[in-house]
Amino acid sequence: MVNFNGNLTADVNIISLNNRGFAYGDAVFETCKYSHGKLLFWEDHYFRLMASMRIMRMEIPMDFTMEFLEAEIQKTLSENKLENNTSRVKLTVFRGEGGLYNPTSKEVGFVISVSALDADFYLMNDGDYEVDLFKDFYVSPSLLSTLKTNNKAINVVGSVYAEENNLHNALLLNTDKKVVEALNGNLFLVSGHVVKTPPLSDGCLKGIMRKQIIELIAQLPDYELEEASISPFELQKADALFITNVIVGIQPIRKYRKKLYDHAVAKMLLQKLQVKIRLSN
Repeated sequence: MVNFNGNLTADVNIISLNNRGFAYGDAVFETCKYSHGKLLFWEDHYFRLMASMRIMRMEIPMDFTMEFLEAEIQKTLSENKLENNTSRVKLTVFRGEGGLYNPTSKEVGFVISVSALDADFYLMNDGDYEVDLFKDFYVSPSLLSTLKTNNKAINVVGSVYAEENNLHNALLLNTDKKVVEALNGNLFLVSGHVVKTPPLSDGCLKGIMRKQIIELIAQLPDYELEEASISPFELQKADALFITNVIVGIQPIRKYRKKLYDHAVAKMLLQKLQVKIRLSN
């Protein structure tokens, strides 16, 4: 069952050919994790969604409050009998039908879909995880590149490239040839006691888990956080690399080309993340 503008339906054909999210990528979305009866980091997700809608010049309905959208998500989880399960929640907001590139409607609609996840909390996957650079296309840094919109062609093509080359993931470069992020999350690099992550100005996603990890690192007296550009040459000199997103949490990278990495910092941060989540319940 999916939630289409507040109506629960089993019809998977609810999106028409004229839906602007389908026709022009005129849509933004949030992917959230629901665990132990709670939407993790929901306030951060909600405010990013509102900011994304404003940047896309969508008119935000008066009833699009944090409480309203959370209630619609809870309703969808309950209808799918997932209120007691850890689940993935995807909330997509699209502009109303009408027009070509220039929309004629000021209305917006939404669709919520949910699916069960296996793990209750974030678990450390410290097995083989190999990445390489994806250099066929580049991220053009702008405010739009920091949003979660339906324009994800580079992530799709990059994912096909990774599969064809037996990689678990690939790292994206921007037009200045700086490493921006992974296909499905933000990138962190550890070198000694310095933890670096690319700044938003380099074009990376304004990730919700990125925000949590930055806050955790800021509380660690033995580590220094830098939001600074990362060159491809730094990757093989680093002690560790890891990827963050709200579904997996922290994914350590084991191998980049011939370099193998340590997982100690990723494990430590994951433990602190789990404590932070438990304390927020």
